[in-house]
Amino acid sequence: MNTLDGVNIIGLTGQSGAGKTTVSALFKDFGFSVINCDKIARRVSDFPEFLSEMKLAFPDCVGESGLLRQKLGALVFNNHDALRRYGRIIFPYIAADIFSDIRSLRAQNVRLIILDAPTLFESGFDSVCSAVISVVAPFDIKLKRILERDGIPVELARSRLSSQFSEKFFSDRSDFLIVNDGSADDLKEKAERTVSELKERFDV
Repeated sequence: MNTLDGVNIIGLTGQSGAGKTTVSALFKDFGFSVINCDKIARRVSDFPEFLSEMKLAFPDCVGESGLLRQKLGALVFNNHDALRRYGRIIFPYIAADIFSDIRSLRAQNVRLIILDAPTLFESGFDSVCSAVISVVAPFDIKLKRILERDGIPVELARSRLSSQFSEKFFSDRSDFLIVNDGSADDLKEKAERTVSELKERFDV
């Protein structure tokens, strides 16, 4: 078990289109403190130091207004080497903000924190987690959700899904696996069961 000065970090991750964002919102409704890494990534992507590094590594992805997210996304989703290079640049900035948020919550006497991190394993942040929750779903359900959510061509959606980790990958590395293959009420029930198990395990 990993603790950071008495704080237990619970990693929340999963496949694109599986419903992790919905589960994260449910945990917040259940009273948990949630650190959202997507929001942190957007915040740090405006930092001048980060943009300077990105300008050197990916000159076509930085403009006068800042990070050109669509160009960057199109590049890294189809190029694993580019994705790794991007990760090496942004992860240290994200990590610094995460630990800043953890210290702030610890000062408020929060002892159990949900870390909502799509790239939990890629960033290595699973190593600081006391437990990991992964959200997965069948391929056809994920595909439908991504098409409805992002409005992208089906070929791009399929490419995005095929490049991510399998359900077995998440299952092998997680303490809790939430399979989102039913209704919204079904997902809420599964999240509630996970909450009960978390509270029992960490005595909160």
